[in-house]
Amino acid sequence: MELGRLEYLQALVTEFQVTDSTGNKRRCSLALSVSSVSSRTRPFSLVEAKEQVLANLANFAYDPSNYEYLRQLQVLDLFLDMLTEDNETLVEFAMGGLCNLCLDKTNKEYILEANGVEPIINCLSSSNEETVVSAVTTLMFLTTPRSRTRTTALPVVECMLRFSLSANTRLSNLASIFLQDYCSPPQVEEARTLSRHTAVGIPLPKD
Repeated sequence: MELGRLEYLQALVTEFQVTDSTGNKRRCSLALSVSSVSSRTRPFSLVEAKEQVLANLANFAYDPSNYEYLRQLQVLDLFLDMLTEDNETLVEFAMGGLCNLCLDKTNKEYILEANGVEPIINCLSSSNEETVVSAVTTLMFLTTPRSRTRTTALPVVECMLRFSLSANTRLSNLASIFLQDYCSPPQVEEARTLSRHTAVGIPLPKD
């Protein structure tokens, strides 16, 4: 990067107008100079610009040397906010960014204190495979003795049982690890018993 790391990230995270699902505008520290993203024959739409900046930020979240800067720029809040968007691509990139960030203890504690577990669990019902895989992995990383009751709640364990039976090997293997390493045998048995009497569950993501 020609600019300093913080300055470069700050250039991405600038004041940007975002319209929420109700049509009301809210201020959000998001975004980018569209012309600097890439060369293309037509301008980015607002949605494409949002998707591009989230993809960039999620990629920067992979590098631990960026963690402090991303916290300073409130990118964790941005990712959490984006989990409730209707646009599945925005949710995918936001979920991927959180997955990268929560390896860090400080980031993990922040997400837990910000009540981030519930929107992450909601992402398990996404039809996007990448979103679901990131959500399962993030729940693993967020599991601590204090958070375990939330990250391995009964609906989550039921969901993992269903995922473990998926024809999608990637998802089934990940779910099996979750059940084995993060859930107690009584939890798994309770979820299995309940599943036998439940007709509707979280749908599997599309292959």
